Amino acid sequence: MTFVQLIDCKTSRFDEMNQLMDAWVEKTKGTRTATHSVIGKDRSDANHFVEIVEFPSYEEAMRNSKLPETETIFQEMVALCDGVPTFTDLDVVRDEQLYAANIRAFFEMAAAPGELPPLNGLMAESYHDHDPSRDQDAIGLDAVRRVIEMWRGAFDMAFTIEDQITEGDRVCTRWTWNGTHTGDFMGIPASGKQASMTGTTIFRCGEDGKIVEGWWQYDRLGLMAGLGALDALEG
Repeated sequence: MTFVQLIDCKTSRFDEMNQLMDAWVEKTKGTRTATHSVIGKDRSDANHFVEIVEFPSYEEAMRNSKLPETETIFQEMVALCDGVPTFTDLDVVRDEQLYAANIRAFFEMAAAPGELPPLNGLMAESYHDHDPSRDQDAIGLDAVRRVIEMWRGAFDMAFTIEDQITEGDRVCTRWTWNGTHTGDFMGIPASGKQASMTGTTIFRCGEDGKIVEGWWQYDRLGLMAGLGALDALEG
C-alpha cells in the first residue's frame, strides 16, 4: 500500500530550505525510494509550508528515515525552522491515479506475448468478472486466468486504450482490440485473419488499488463476423 508522509513546518528561510532539500535528493540518489514530493505554501501564512512525500510503503519510508544523509539533513532543516517540524504518517486508502494505472497495466498484461504472469499483483483473490457473453460470471483468480488464457490461446492481440474516466473506486475504460486469429476460438479453427472490436469495461478497485470487480461490454458480433463465423447466415 502506498504511504504518504506530511512534513509541516514554519520558516522565513524557505530558499535555504529548498536548497537543503535539493541537496538531500542529490546525496540520496540510488538509495532513496520516495516516489513523489510536493511542497505547498499556506495562502494565509507565507512562512507556513507543508511537504507531501510519497513512498511505496511505510517500511520504505522508515528505511529512508534511517539513511545517514536523512539524519544530517533533518538536523539542518530544524535549524532553519521556527520550531520543530511535525510529521504525520498516512496510509493511502484511496488513490484514483493508482486505480487508473493498474487498469492500464491489466490490459497490457492480458495481451502481452509469452507466459501470463501471476494476477495477484493487480487483482484481488476474490475478483468477480461480469461478461454477458458467458453463461456464468468468473469468480476468483483461477477462473479469470482461464478466461484470459482462452483469449491468448486464440489470438495474438493488443489493446489500445482510447479513454479512461475515474470516479471514486471505479475506472471506466473505452478500448479498441486488435488480434490475429492463431488458435481455436469458440469452435472456429485458426484462420490467420485479422480481427478487431471495440468495447468498454468498468472496473471497481479496492483500497489497495487491486481490481475487485469488472463489467465488460464489447462488440462480440463484430468479432465473429470478422472471423467469418456469420458468412453462412448471410448467404
